[in-house]
Amino acid sequence: MSDLLLKHIHQHVELSADNARLVLSNFKSTHIKKHGYLIRAGEICRYESFIVKGCLKAYTLDEQGIEHIAFLAVENWYTGDLYSFLTGQPATLYISALEDTELLQIDKHALDKLLIAVPAMERYFRILFQNAFVASQSRVMEAISFTAEQRYDIFLKRYPTIQQRIPQYLIASYLGITPQFLSKIRRKKL
Repeated sequence: MSDLLLKHIHQHVELSADNARLVLSNFKSTHIKKHGYLIRAGEICRYESFIVKGCLKAYTLDEQGIEHIAFLAVENWYTGDLYSFLTGQPATLYISALEDTELLQIDKHALDKLLIAVPAMERYFRILFQNAFVASQSRVMEAISFTAEQRYDIFLKRYPTIQQRIPQYLIASYLGITPQFLSKIRRKKL
């Protein structure tokens, strides 16, 4: 499990063997069963979670109890309610496992200490947080500027293997369309 995390880190920064051991010692392994929750809206997000194996959905619920998927997270991605993690305020997202999921987690206190002890990790997390901001801004722009078909094409590029892993109604929710309209888009592409 830790090899995947180190590989991900090394894609962005270099670590000495000693620093790599220190980094790994701050991450704890955990498992979430399918349909289990990483976090629920209203809770404080205490961990930044690296996905070793599995798939999660982050969503909000409207007044009618309808899910609106903010993002999907798969292997080699971090997930959590970043707003809550950084501010200590209650989470606005529910994050639940779509598959049995294995995670490596670091809590805020350990992360803050690690960023001081290993300056390369500060650069690593800065890059991740910048990427998260860019992805969030892109997602908003896609939602307000692109057609459903364009959003679906972007979805396929962003998540090339996920269609076989999750139900169509979740993809439709992510795209902000009905499952029926998604079926129509998919038929046109055949």
